[in-house]
Amino acid sequence: MKKHAIRIALGIVCVLVFTLHAARFFEIPLIANLESIAYDARLRLTMPRTVDPRVVIVDIDEKSLAAEGRWPWRRDRVADLVNALFDRYKIAVVGFDVVFPEKDESSGLGTLQALAANELQGVPQFQTALDQLAPKLEYDRILAESFRKRPVVLGSYFTRHRIEDKPLAIGGLPPPVLAAGTFTGRNIGFASFDGYGGNLPELLAAAAGSGHFTPETDHDGVHRRVPMLAQYKGAYYEPLAMAIVRLVLESPKVVPEYAEESFLNRKYPGLEVIRLGPVLIPVDESANALVPYRGHQKSFPYVSATDVLKGTADPAALKDRIVLVGTTAPGLQDLRSTPVDPLFPGVEIHANLITGMLDGTIKQRPPYVLGAEVCLLVLLGAALALGLPMLSPARATFVTIIALGAVAATNLVVWQYGNLVLPLASGLLMVLFLYAINMSYGYFVESRSKERISGLFGQYVPPELVEEMSRDPDRFATMESVNRPMTVLFSDVRGFTSISEGLEPKALSQLMNDYLTPMTRVIHGQRGTIDKYMGDAIMAFWGAPVEDAEHARHAVLAGLQMKSRLKELAPEFIAKGWPPLKIGIGVNTGPMSVGNMGSEIRMAYTVMGDPVNLASRLESLTKRYAVTMMVGEATKAAVGDVVFRELDRVRVQGKDEPVAIYEPLGLQGEVPKDAMDRIKLFQQALKFYRAQDWDKAELQLLNLQRADPSDGLYQAFLERIAYLRSHPPGPGWDGVFDFDTK
Repeated sequence: MKKHAIRIALGIVCVLVFTLHAARFFEIPLIANLESIAYDARLRLTMPRTVDPRVVIVDIDEKSLAAEGRWPWRRDRVADLVNALFDRYKIAVVGFDVVFPEKDESSGLGTLQALAANELQGVPQFQTALDQLAPKLEYDRILAESFRKRPVVLGSYFTRHRIEDKPLAIGGLPPPVLAAGTFTGRNIGFASFDGYGGNLPELLAAAAGSGHFTPETDHDGVHRRVPMLAQYKGAYYEPLAMAIVRLVLESPKVVPEYAEESFLNRKYPGLEVIRLGPVLIPVDESANALVPYRGHQKSFPYVSATDVLKGTADPAALKDRIVLVGTTAPGLQDLRSTPVDPLFPGVEIHANLITGMLDGTIKQRPPYVLGAEVCLLVLLGAALALGLPMLSPARATFVTIIALGAVAATNLVVWQYGNLVLPLASGLLMVLFLYAINMSYGYFVESRSKERISGLFGQYVPPELVEEMSRDPDRFATMESVNRPMTVLFSDVRGFTSISEGLEPKALSQLMNDYLTPMTRVIHGQRGTIDKYMGDAIMAFWGAPVEDAEHARHAVLAGLQMKSRLKELAPEFIAKGWPPLKIGIGVNTGPMSVGNMGSEIRMAYTVMGDPVNLASRLESLTKRYAVTMMVGEATKAAVGDVVFRELDRVRVQGKDEPVAIYEPLGLQGEVPKDAMDRIKLFQQALKFYRAQDWDKAELQLLNLQRADPSDGLYQAFLERIAYLRSHPPGPGWDGVFDFDTK
C-alpha cells in the first residue's frame, strides 16, 4: 500500500472533486455538458421510433399557406377548420399550438360600423344591410361559437421578456390549476414568469380549457423538458399537453404528490409526482417533466390543414383522435432544437407529452437522484482509487472496461425498465479520470525503467522492442549470456575496396551513411537487433534480447527487403556520382550464445556459435553463386511462406558435414509463374549434375540461361561442370562441393 500511496491519494482527490460536483457544491461545466449528451444518447438509443396514431397533427404547412394565404388566417376560416374537424371528421379533442391574442379586424366590420355612425348615419338602406351583414363579419364571435360546447383547448405562453421594462401581458389567461400558496414551505424551484401571451377573453371563455406551450430550454439550447406547473404571480398554470389529457380524462383535478415526510429534510422539495386521476406525471425538482420523444419528426400522423378545410383528408385518420393544430412551416418559427432532431416542430413536443402521460412513459428524474449519484461516485470511486494502483496496466485496463460497462449497463437498465434517469456522465468520467491518473503515474515510473533499458539495449534494438522490453524491465535487467535458437544475418558490399579507392573520404563517409541507415531501418522494421557494423558489413540477429518465435522468417524478410531497398537507392546514388552498390547476404539459424561478451575493458552484446560462423561463410559464398542472398537449410526449414531455390550442397572450410544452401526469392503467391517454372527446371539440372550426367545438366542450364540471361547462377554451374569434366569427382561422389576458402 505504501508503494502506491501517491496514486491512491491522487485518486481520492479525483473522487472528491466529482462528488462535490454531484452534491452541487460547485458545477463543472464539462460534466454538465456531457450529462446532456449522455441523456440524449440514451433517449435516441431506446426511443421506439414508431408512429402513434392516437394524436394527429393538423399542420399549417407550406401547402396550407399557399392555398389559404399567409398566417394568421381569418378567424371565420379557423372556425371552418374547427367545424370540419368535429362535424365531418368526428375528432375527440382539438388543441391549438397557436395563440389568438388580438381581435380579428380583417372583415372590415369596424370600418363599416364607423361609416354607419358618421357619414352614412342617415342612410337607412346602409343601416339595414349592415345589421344583416354584421353577424357574418364578426369573425371572433364565429370562432368562439365553433369552440362552444366542444372539447377545444387553446394555447398560451409565458415569458420573461419585457417591453420598456414592463412585463408582457397580452390577451387573457385561464384560471390557474393550483392557487397561490399551494406550495408554501416547499423548496421547489418552479419555472417562474412575469409575462404572458394569452387569447381573447371571448375565445378563452368559449373554449373547454387552455394550457401554455412554454418548454424550458437547457443550457445548450435544447428542449428536453416542459414545466408541468408554470408560476405566474404566485399561481400555477398547466401546459397544453396536460390540459388536453385532463379533458380526455374528463377533467380530473391536478394533485401534487410528495415523498414520505419521514424521508424529507428541509432542503428536499419532496414533489415527485403530479396526479391527474389515474395518470401519474413524474417531475424533477423544478416541477418539469422530461419529454418522452418517441422518435424523429413525424412520429405522429400529419394532415395538411387545407386538406381538412377542403374535405379531402382521410376520415379514418382523424376519427376519435386527439388533434393538435400547429405549424411546421419554417417561416412561422415554431421549430425547436431537441435531442432527436436539431429542428423539430414545437407542436410535436406536445404530442409526445400527451402520449407519454397517457402511457406512463415519462422518465423520472426526481430530486433524490442527487443522493444516488453521490453514493455511486463515493462507492465506485473509493473501490477504484484503492484498487487500480495495485493492478498491472493490463489488468487495470480490464477492470476499468468492466467498471465502465457496469456503470453504463446498470444505468441503461434502470432507464429502460425503471423509467428512471440516473446521472451517467459523472460516473463514466470519474472512472476514466481514475484510470488516466493511474496510467499517467505508471507511465512516468515506467519511463525510468525504459531509460534504463534504452541505456542497455538502445544501440542494438529498434525502439518498438525497447518499448516492449520496458513493460517488463526485470526480465532484461541483466545481459548475461544465454543459449537459445536464433537467426543471424551477415551482409557485405561487393567490391568495397575498389569503391572506397575511387571516392574522397567525405564522399565515402556519406555513401556509407546513406547505405547503412536504410538497411538498419529494414532490419529494425523486422524486429532485428544490430550486432555491429564492420566497415561496409552489417551483422544482425533475431531472437534476442526479446524472444521471437518467428526469428527465421523475420530475418529472411529483412534480407529480401534489403535487396529491394538497395534497388530503390541506386538512382539516388547514381545522381550523386556514386556507383550503385551490390551486396551479399548470408542468413543461418541454430542454437547460439547471446549476451555481453568481451573483456574487462570493452563489452559488447553479441552472438557466438557454429551457426553464426556458417552465416558468415554463406555470405561469402553468394559471390561464387552470383546470387544476392543465401540461407542455410535450418533457416529454410523454419520459414513456410517463402519460395526458396535450392542452390547446392556444400562443405565449407572448418565443417565436415555438408549443408544445403538456398536462395529466397519472395513470399509465396508473389513470385511470378515463369520464375517458379525455372526453379523446377534448375532442380532437374541439379539432379543431372549430382548424377554426373554432365551433358544433360549442361543442356538444361544453357536453356535456362537463354530464358534468363541476367541470372549468373547458371553460368557458375556451367563453369563448374567444365571443371568437373576435366577433374572427375569419381564414382563415390555425393554431389557435395567442397570450398577450401572462407
